[in-house]
Amino acid sequence: MTWKHDAGEAKLTTSEWSVLTCLWEDSPRTVMQLVADLAQRVGWAKSTTITTLRRMEEKGLLHVEQTGRGKSYSPAVEREQAATAETHSFLDRVYQGSVGLMMSAMAKRQELSADEVAELRSILDRIEEGK
Repeated sequence: MTWKHDAGEAKLTTSEWSVLTCLWEDSPRTVMQLVADLAQRVGWAKSTTITTLRRMEEKGLLHVEQTGRGKSYSPAVEREQAATAETHSFLDRVYQGSVGLMMSAMAKRQELSADEVAELRSILDRIEEGK
């Protein structure tokens, strides 16, 4: 996933998504809080978490505050910003940027439930009303 931030473009890996998801849910978090959470969620060892945090700090993906002998982390990118960039990247790669092609492919394979279709209709209605 590519997104823009102060230092230019950055790509979020699956590991970075895991860390950011923890931080979007609750931040700031200490190293040990993240170690425990990521061990439970994705089975990471302490060293994996610390290495990932260091790399994310270097990429500017995290805000880091020195707290006594440790550090606390919070996300430097908003969830909505990351999700929007990921969505655009996916659409560009797979469907040449076309939401219509994606929805058509899903509809043809009957991958949308009746509730999802109703939700999409509701979204489209709100968009129309906003014009």
